[in-house]
Amino acid sequence: MNLSIVNLASIAVFLSVFLFPSFNSTYWLKWRASLIPSTKFGADLIVKNGVIFTSDPSFPFANSMAIRDGRILRIGNYSSLQDLSGYGTKELNLEGKVVVPGFIDSHVHLISAGLQMARVQLKGVNRKDEVVRRVKESVLNAKRGSWILGGGWNNDLWGGELPMASWIDEVTPDNPVWLTRMDGHMGLANSVALKLAGVTNLTKDPNGGKIMQTADGEPTGLLIDAAMELILSWIPEVSVDERREAMLRASSFALTRGVTTVVDVGRYFPGSSVEHSWQDFSDVYQWADSSGKMKIRVCLFFPMGTWSRLHGVVHRAGRALSNWIYLGGVKAFADGSLGSNSALFHEPYFDDPHNYGLQVLEFKSLFNMTIASDMSGLQVAIHAIGDKANDLILDMYESVALKNGKRDRRFRIEHAQHLAPGTADRFGQQGIVASVQPDHLLDDADAAIRKLGVDRAQKGSYLFRSLLSSNALLALGSDWPVTSTYPLHAIRTAMNRIPPGWDTAWIPSERLSLNDALIAHTISAAWACFLENEIGSLSTGKLADFVILSSDSWDEFATGGSTSVNATYVGGIQAYP
Repeated sequence: MNLSIVNLASIAVFLSVFLFPSFNSTYWLKWRASLIPSTKFGADLIVKNGVIFTSDPSFPFANSMAIRDGRILRIGNYSSLQDLSGYGTKELNLEGKVVVPGFIDSHVHLISAGLQMARVQLKGVNRKDEVVRRVKESVLNAKRGSWILGGGWNNDLWGGELPMASWIDEVTPDNPVWLTRMDGHMGLANSVALKLAGVTNLTKDPNGGKIMQTADGEPTGLLIDAAMELILSWIPEVSVDERREAMLRASSFALTRGVTTVVDVGRYFPGSSVEHSWQDFSDVYQWADSSGKMKIRVCLFFPMGTWSRLHGVVHRAGRALSNWIYLGGVKAFADGSLGSNSALFHEPYFDDPHNYGLQVLEFKSLFNMTIASDMSGLQVAIHAIGDKANDLILDMYESVALKNGKRDRRFRIEHAQHLAPGTADRFGQQGIVASVQPDHLLDDADAAIRKLGVDRAQKGSYLFRSLLSSNALLALGSDWPVTSTYPLHAIRTAMNRIPPGWDTAWIPSERLSLNDALIAHTISAAWACFLENEIGSLSTGKLADFVILSSDSWDEFATGGSTSVNATYVGGIQAYP
């Protein structure tokens, strides 16, 4: 301690005791404390008087925690933290509120979500005329010739009829239009866009894609999976500023939902450029990190075709570029989606008897890239929705593990929506991460029964409990912007499984408990991307990311469906509101 400060304090003691005995002791103590620096062992913040769910099975609940330098210093009862309270320590009285670890959304397209927030919004639209009205409204505010972009439409909401270019041609005579389906595996182009891209009745289906046609062989305007590249290649690239704004916009929204970390699988879809993810990495994420603008933590996955580039970056810089940016691994696609009739199944679609779905990437190519990615030490995640796609990937993962040898690899399957009998057990046996999105089942329940038939849909769809019982690592996410990032809602969906318009649960035996669902959105989600030592639970040494809920007791949270986010803290600092 600085000697002059000690001498000054000693003189003050002498004066106050011997010369000014009536000097107010409270002011004296405050003044003395201001001269002495706070101990380096003290806490910056003590959060007290709450119901803190830690996601740590060895110590599931606490009522207080101490935080210093953005990490949890100690957690337990308030009395056990008293020695950490010093001058400068702030206290936050929770007044009995429930606190949970910051939610991890295990599957998002963050920049795409932010971009979509500023485009034509078609999510939830259940009438053809409303689709047309919203597109027309956007055209009125756009320059002639500029692209009208948007998405989120779900044809199941208006009875299943697929949209056509003719729906919107009349209101878009001078503007090309591209509107993606909610799942991102199908899009609608108007006639201006089709003409610009040269898509005609003579255009052949690309590998891994399909151009929908009328009975006369004319393109309807719908393109599926790899065929979307025919249009996407003509859409001007989004500017750097737009992408930066989109990331910040999406991050701010995520905080309102209690999300403090996302696994961002990027803007890459079948038919889009693999460069998008790398451009976003340098132009957006590294820019935001270096300029202090990051709001949430991100774990980034890149297109598998670029595995060697990612390996080089990890070799030079490691996986943790900062407390904000982590390099996760590589991602590929095995099939499409149920809603687009492009998910790959062992049996044909019930409503399309000659269609088994699409294998988006040729198997040998996928296998070779997976071997190379895994051999280089990267984590591998593959999109698989149909039962055949899941079986193909499980078979491939098993072969790769045998060839490359034993290690902690945590292979991921993204979605794992529809599984053949016995397949759920294989996830646990092989140690596979099942990265699932509960809120998808709300949109898929009726569609799955119509497309797969009652028996297949009932036996193999969204098998959360079966996967967990097989000892698979279950990680919950949203697939935002397919569905909005909203962990509290996803948790309730996983617990209840009641689709809109239904009175009973869809496959009630597959429901999760509150504890299981919370774990899957926190510590299990952290394990699923190798971040369990940094985030996912409220325990000593972890980053202090937590969410204060509106519930006044655990019982209220467990039984009520109206719980909301009161505040979100990232690194011990209030980030929302």
